[in-house]
Amino acid sequence: QVQLVESGGGLVQAGGSLRLSCVASGSISSINAMGWYRQAPGQQRELVADITSGGSTNYADSVKGRFTISRDNAKSSVYLQMSSLEPEDTAVYYCRMTIRLLREYQFWGQGTQVTVSS
Repeated sequence: QVQLVESGGGLVQAGGSLRLSCVASGSISSINAMGWYRQAPGQQRELVADITSGGSTNYADSVKGRFTISRDNAKSSVYLQMSSLEPEDTAVYYCRMTIRLLREYQFWGQGTQVTVSS
């Protein structure tokens, strides 16, 4: 059984920073893509950033230059450093990983709330 656990969310003032972490546990052969998504109230879940197994990154236009995604394969972890936070960044943030067991599956974390006050 694979489980993804996120941490690092919270309440921060506009202009502040937070660092989200997500760690996978279980019988994992390898992890391919890792990513962060977010969902604000009444809106669809959207991609924030993702990173391939080779380290290539991709960001939503709204977070470019402010957020940085990174991964630590040895720790089966992905991180999201968020800076210059804006009230519009308020959402539940979810990590997603493409993990190979006998074949590849996508797993989601339970979500962590990020609230940015103005």
